[in-house]
Amino acid sequence: VQLQASGGGLVQAGGSLRLSCAASGRTFSIYAVGWFRQAPGKEREFVAAISWNGHSIYYADSVKGRFTISRDNAENTGYLQMNSLKPEDTAVYYCAARRGSYSSSKNTYDYWGQGTQVTVSS
Repeated sequence: VQLQASGGGLVQAGGSLRLSCAASGRTFSIYAVGWFRQAPGKEREFVAAISWNGHSIYYADSVKGRFTISRDNAENTGYLQMNSLKPEDTAVYYCAARRGSYSSSKNTYDYWGQGTQVTVSS
């Protein structure tokens, strides 16, 4: 499956962005989807994940209550709604897909999108 992340941009602290992850090539609905982010000089870290049917969701503590992950299998698209953004949320955001259950481990994902830059100004 090919993934393309979009929706990043520059936003002030407290603002919102909605990231999209468009999938093509294979049946999107059989894959769990994860969002990860990587700030300059840091390791890529887990943000959120959702099961293939959307029934199970998992968030990193740092984004819990502010970010919402979702998916629309009919549209072959995953989403990450980001509210109450903070400067520390600044990073390149990646979506990823894997067969099986959702996971917070980046090493278990088979497919990755190209990333979209999110910059939060203070």
